[in-house]
Amino acid sequence: MSEEPTQPLSFDIHRVKELLPHRYPFLYIEKMRDVVLGQSAVGIKNVSINEDIFQGHFPDKPVFPGVLIVEAMAQTASALVVETLDLAGKNPLVYFMSLEATKFRKLVEPGDQLELHVDLIRKRGKVWKFAGQGIVDGNLVAEAEFTAMIIIPKDE
Repeated sequence: MSEEPTQPLSFDIHRVKELLPHRYPFLYIEKMRDVVLGQSAVGIKNVSINEDIFQGHFPDKPVFPGVLIVEAMAQTASALVVETLDLAGKNPLVYFMSLEATKFRKLVEPGDQLELHVDLIRKRGKVWKFAGQGIVDGNLVAEAEFTAMIIIPKDE
């Protein structure tokens, strides 16, 4: 008897905050959809003119920084890892180890909804490697491969 494929999961902001230690002003995903444990997920970032970053980047031509797009990809991947390993509430931390093949293709501006598609490339123990894509209105705006390590603090 074969297993039926499970429906992809979706997480609202409350679940995202249970999975990640990040908080304002450094929490860059507001929800997740199409979550397939141990495989892939899509994070959602609604880019708003009210974000502090636009006071300096750039006041007359606001552009969401590429490095923050990559950070949002990493947050999406981190939440996927924490949910996959059932570590919510155990205070895990996920640290960048490497960043490769990063390209920024189009500007992301206030009013855009940035989709952060992450797909697992491989995992070895505590080290996970992902391919990420930032997409706005069906257009590729950024891409990167990144590796991260998950650390689970020991009980004191």
